[in-house]
Amino acid sequence: MTRQPLSHAARKTAGKSTQAPFHVAAAAEAWRATDALFTTFGTGLDGLDEDAIQARLQADGPNEVSHEKPPHWSRQLLHAFLNPFIIVLLSLAAVQLATDASDLTGPIIVMVMVGISVLLSFTQEYRSSQAAEKLKAMVRNTASVTRRASDGHSERIEVPVLELVAGDIVHLAAGDMVPADLRLLAAKDLFISQAILTGESLPVEKAAPSGRDLLDAGSANPLDLPSVCYMGTNVISGTATALVVATGGRTYLGSISHSLSGQRVQTSFDRGVKSVSWLLIRFMAVMVPIVFALNWWDKGNFLEALLFALSVAVGLTPEMLPLIVTANLGKGALAMSRRKVVVKRLNAIQNFGAMDVLCTDKTGTLTLDKIVLERHLDLDGEQSDEALEFGYLNSRFQTGLKNLMDKAVLEHRDLEPAAGMYRLVDEIPFDFQRRRMSVVLGDRGGDHLLVCKGAVEEMLAICDHARIGGVVEPMSEERRAAIKAMTRELNEDGLRVLVVAIRTQPAAGRPYGVADEAGLTAVGCLAFLDPPKDSAATAIRALHQHGVAVKVITGDNEAVTRKICREVGLDVEHSAQGKHIEPLDDAALDSLVARTTVFAKMSPLQKARVVKSLQRQGHTVGFLGDGINDAPALREADVGISVDTATDIAKESADIILLEKNLMVLEEGVIEGRITFGNIMKYIKMTASSNFGNVFSVLIASAFLPFLPMLPLQILVQNLLYDVSQLSIPFDRMDEEYLRKPRKWDASDIGRFMACIGPISSIFDITTFWLLWHVFGANSPAHQAVFQSGWFIEGLLSQTLIVHMIRTRRIPFLQSMASAPVLALTAAIITLGLVIPFTVVGAKLGMVPLPPAYFGWLVLTLVSYSVLTQLVKRLYIRRYGRWL
Repeated sequence: MTRQPLSHAARKTAGKSTQAPFHVAAAAEAWRATDALFTTFGTGLDGLDEDAIQARLQADGPNEVSHEKPPHWSRQLLHAFLNPFIIVLLSLAAVQLATDASDLTGPIIVMVMVGISVLLSFTQEYRSSQAAEKLKAMVRNTASVTRRASDGHSERIEVPVLELVAGDIVHLAAGDMVPADLRLLAAKDLFISQAILTGESLPVEKAAPSGRDLLDAGSANPLDLPSVCYMGTNVISGTATALVVATGGRTYLGSISHSLSGQRVQTSFDRGVKSVSWLLIRFMAVMVPIVFALNWWDKGNFLEALLFALSVAVGLTPEMLPLIVTANLGKGALAMSRRKVVVKRLNAIQNFGAMDVLCTDKTGTLTLDKIVLERHLDLDGEQSDEALEFGYLNSRFQTGLKNLMDKAVLEHRDLEPAAGMYRLVDEIPFDFQRRRMSVVLGDRGGDHLLVCKGAVEEMLAICDHARIGGVVEPMSEERRAAIKAMTRELNEDGLRVLVVAIRTQPAAGRPYGVADEAGLTAVGCLAFLDPPKDSAATAIRALHQHGVAVKVITGDNEAVTRKICREVGLDVEHSAQGKHIEPLDDAALDSLVARTTVFAKMSPLQKARVVKSLQRQGHTVGFLGDGINDAPALREADVGISVDTATDIAKESADIILLEKNLMVLEEGVIEGRITFGNIMKYIKMTASSNFGNVFSVLIASAFLPFLPMLPLQILVQNLLYDVSQLSIPFDRMDEEYLRKPRKWDASDIGRFMACIGPISSIFDITTFWLLWHVFGANSPAHQAVFQSGWFIEGLLSQTLIVHMIRTRRIPFLQSMASAPVLALTAAIITLGLVIPFTVVGAKLGMVPLPPAYFGWLVLTLVSYSVLTQLVKRLYIRRYGRWL
């Protein structure tokens, strides 16, 4: 599936010229002086009070863009009518009324069929959309804002993004999604990814305007303004404080979304269903005129031939297709919701079933996501309280996104008195290129202490000294090698290691930046343990049994990742790091990816490259991630999967949200996706093959009979009953072997299936014709009611029986039993079909009771039909290797 939600359209507009095509309220505020800005929005650094917030929410509405809202029920009802099959049926009813206004029976039956299809389709789609909205409401994005409490004091709180208003003071950190259009008030090493708007993968630096900026303000492209951040973009690194200047539809993203409201890129599944629909319509458009011409030429009655041809057209129309597809997807979404899975896009369910490679991160998926600080060591590998103390200061004073390792360090609350001796002067936030972060602390003597904590190699590259046994000595290459060897041993034991380094200096009198992370003194290491989940190995085995390969793509250390992967049963013979794949072209990368299971120390763009490589090789790829660094890969994947606790941008990029980060839940989702896909394929193949066979039967009967093989009204009733028998298909079960392999859409298989299976029913229709003509004497217009009644019953029963024959590759009833709803509904329709000719309704339809002997022949016909279908089924499976 290729998704291009807004970025594609935005590139076609925003990227073409120096002026953006939409009104951008934030651009007008880009260079306004801060005091004037506060006056304009009636706010200040201490935020808005409750009264102002409520007034602005009432005036401006919630902070959401138009494309997020479900369509009104009236539009959904209209959409239920706007499918090609319903239009065909309505056209046929209109023609019947125009040709014979005195007989309303046919149009009434057609309208009943249309009513059932539209009502059920609308009801299912409406219920599904409402359920999806409720499920999505469970996944709430929040923003950090400063607001004034009822007693007047200012406080920083988390509020739902929907509740932001113009004038709010927002705080940003790495991993946040920008919640509205913002004018920066202050920023520190702030880098924003604007890919959703510009398509550019490289982040851009943003900063609050200085005094000189205000003087030199020009008319730049709004997307290039350094002092403005736009809704929907995301923070790669750094921190910022900003003022909300536009929300909802008044944002840049909102104006784009309004112009694109309702537009969705079709998936391969959508295109496949549409191609089958038009295949059947084209088939009908060719065959129905032939049926009409043949009957008119043979019997000489224009009106009778026309009505018969129109009834055949109705019989060939799979008007339940939209309903069956929607019902299956909706049922799948609700079933997955009971397993703590929120489906944001219904078609993702089908892609879940087609997924054959799952790429996942390590932390929290394979591991417990409960990191503990296992050891704190000096550079010789001995226990060191000094390393722990400096590590605590770094984690304690950082204001950005605290990761699990920071939280583990902060568990040592006994060090809080030591932290009380310092104050935060500045910080250099974490980013995924440097893989470290620093805080600058002021002590009572006026000096500044820079404390840096980060990945081993990145830290050793900026350390000029090492503290060994209380003595500071130059960092030699031998010492670097010894530290790397020590940390490698820790990694091989499953521990993740961070190096802590410091530098003391006089106050710089200026803001600190990345350039200040140099000439540091390494003081020790912190070693963390995140043990594997007990369920991880079981889940991976279950995924493998269902044909889903698991690859781990992480930014973590390679040795740690290999250790965890080995413990949960993954093949770690081949592993690679980001630096290994960076120089490779696509062909070389494809070769590497095909044989590699573990990818470590990967950057966000490298993760996305691996996903695209797998897709080039024909795989349907799922990606499970929860961090800002996972967002590009989540967008590229066929199925983007995130968790409720993920960063905002990760949740926004995903198709499916897990309320529990558990691979076992994914395995259940894969099975549900395959059940959904399989039941849709059942209906499509049943309908295609049945319609194909019926046309041959009608053509043959029309060629030799001196009367119509079935009255138009009888055809309509038969088709209505057959349609009702298929309404239970979404509730059917799938055979175990079907669920073991990924299932993909293959449009070419539909035509092949139709040509191979369809003619089987025609064979037994012809034997029924011969039987009725020669054995029961229905060989003249005077006895046509016997012929028509006999074919009505045989046709309805064989069509209903095909539901059970096609639903499984096994022997139906003996090796594979349908679900209770399917059994009950098909049995009811068969019973009704047998009874109708003996009732008043049957008499009104032109039918007559059949002699008892006919039913013995009918049983023989149906048994023979089942046996031949099973034989052809075996040959088909042997030849093509598949059934559904």
